[in-house]
Amino acid sequence: MRSPSPSILTNSYLLALGLLLCGSSLCANADDSGLSPPAPTVLPDVVTSIANDLKFDENQKLAQHYLVFPANRPDCPTIYWKAGYGTSAIALEGDALAKVFPHYGNGLSYLGRDKENELDEDEEDTRCMAACLEKGTDIALAGHTMPRYHFVGENDEQTINKSKEFNEWYTLSCLKVEVCLINYAVEERPLEVFWLNEATNEFISTTKVNYSERNTACFHSYLGHKFVVKDEESGFEETITIEHAITRAFGTSPPSSSQRFDDIEQVEEKVKLAFAHEWRKHKNVKRTFSSLGFAKGRLPDDVFANMGAFYYNNQHYVVNEEWNGKGLFVNWWETDIKFVAIPGGIKLPWQLRLMELVSEWSGVELEQTSMYGLRQYEEGARLISHVDRLPTHAVSLIVNIAQENLLNPWPVEVFDHADRLHEVDMEAGDIVYYESAKNLHSRNRPLTCKKGGCRFVNLFTHYRPVHDGSTWHENLSDMPNRPPPLLEGQTAYDTEPSACRSPDVNFRDNILGIGKVQCQDKSLGPYMSPTMFKLREEGDMFRWWKATANPNFMGFDENNEPIYKEAMPREGDDDEREALVSPAGAGFDAEDYYEDDDEYEEYGDEYEEYGDEDEDELGFDHQDYIEYHEYGQARSSEL
Repeated sequence: MRSPSPSILTNSYLLALGLLLCGSSLCANADDSGLSPPAPTVLPDVVTSIANDLKFDENQKLAQHYLVFPANRPDCPTIYWKAGYGTSAIALEGDALAKVFPHYGNGLSYLGRDKENELDEDEEDTRCMAACLEKGTDIALAGHTMPRYHFVGENDEQTINKSKEFNEWYTLSCLKVEVCLINYAVEERPLEVFWLNEATNEFISTTKVNYSERNTACFHSYLGHKFVVKDEESGFEETITIEHAITRAFGTSPPSSSQRFDDIEQVEEKVKLAFAHEWRKHKNVKRTFSSLGFAKGRLPDDVFANMGAFYYNNQHYVVNEEWNGKGLFVNWWETDIKFVAIPGGIKLPWQLRLMELVSEWSGVELEQTSMYGLRQYEEGARLISHVDRLPTHAVSLIVNIAQENLLNPWPVEVFDHADRLHEVDMEAGDIVYYESAKNLHSRNRPLTCKKGGCRFVNLFTHYRPVHDGSTWHENLSDMPNRPPPLLEGQTAYDTEPSACRSPDVNFRDNILGIGKVQCQDKSLGPYMSPTMFKLREEGDMFRWWKATANPNFMGFDENNEPIYKEAMPREGDDDEREALVSPAGAGFDAEDYYEDDDEYEEYGDEYEEYGDEDEDELGFDHQDYIEYHEYGQARSSEL
């Protein structure tokens, strides 16, 4: 996604406009001064349980936005507050209060993220507090909100100043959201976007949206605002009301790629070229940050709540990710890859919070370089083994935002510093740290679904050492301070594979035994592949790709022939389900999957022209986007 068009309304203009409207149709909760809202005729409800007392939809997600605050605080502006569009104002006591405001009354900062403004130990805490709970947040996470959605007023401040400060926070943090629009309706012309000023019934031109995801137009608006998106020549017109931060596409996105292959041999030749290139890149990096090159972790609850709510609120607006000319890292020729663009104002706080986790894991101070997603994989999706961009992707995170209806685990494959294969299963909210420019990683097994289809939604974020720039890989002076890499010959498994073993038990929801391998040497961790596979040369990457076209692949026998487990019946099917087999596997029929295309353009004699692009993050310069919106480096307390 490229930087938005300069014709978009500026943030400062929208802020002024929003504050102006916050006394009329939008906010309707302040007097003419905007400082002291009138007392409501009914005091806000008081609740003691987030899960039991707030409204959740049929999927157990918050059904609306909430403005919440401690009960019994008549000295705070929240007691007079009537919440804005799509929001209810609720006072909290008991367990609900402790969950949302664990810092209430103790002088500390929420999650310890603003220590400079914490009170002295002997100072009484009389500060006013509030928080926004987002529509779409899962019931298990509701009440956990990122610090930027929390308000803490000054101690012993005059009421009028408390109201002024609170009004500004509520407008900027709760009502103001980012809107991203994509045009797939009219290719020949940009769509025109108009804001409807309901106070005057006037349409105000806001921006224009050129065709394709690369030309996504983003701007800030406020909950309750209405926009008309239209093309007069074709007659296309849609009206949207802003209910939450949104990425919305109009029209139907084209397939992920218009390219076609004549036959399976053509695909295999391209894949072999890709593997040769990725193998060389992988071998060139000597700097390491961890013993294995990866680890598994978990998102903080407040970050997961924000990410999960954004995806849930926008899950019906996925488009096909554009892959023309971007290589073969995902199998776009077999299945479309879906995508939900993340607005930059949401993306940066995520990236900076996650950077703290990656810095702690890698042991070095980092700077953010890029974030990409959300990518939604569906049945049959595969990612070939690769490494990421050398200048910018030293250490990275894979974040699983959501998954639904999987038949079997869909592990991320990571080859450690001795090219031993580990397969890491992920649940929603899990993260995998990995040294992405050095350690080959993939998901070669096809994603398999229960009846009705499935989805697997990931986010990718990347960093590098802050003091080393694009040549970070040349600085080996820090390696003595890091855990030494576990190299070939340093474990019993390297000479005797029986030192690791898989259980003989079949697990109905995990027939391959992913995550069940037990090794004598605990330094190998808990994620050794049940196939006991190891790369010894670049050709092994191709062998693995071919064999795993059948997702029930269990390894190679003594004659290097692939072994497969019998597929389990799919829930809801009457008969035994045949294993899903990618076209690269046995039984391939070219006519079923490929079309002759005389106009197909070769990538060129060398794979280099797109070999340095990685599957995580093509076609989007995050830093340009940040600079355009003037977000800069946000303080951690604001994240």
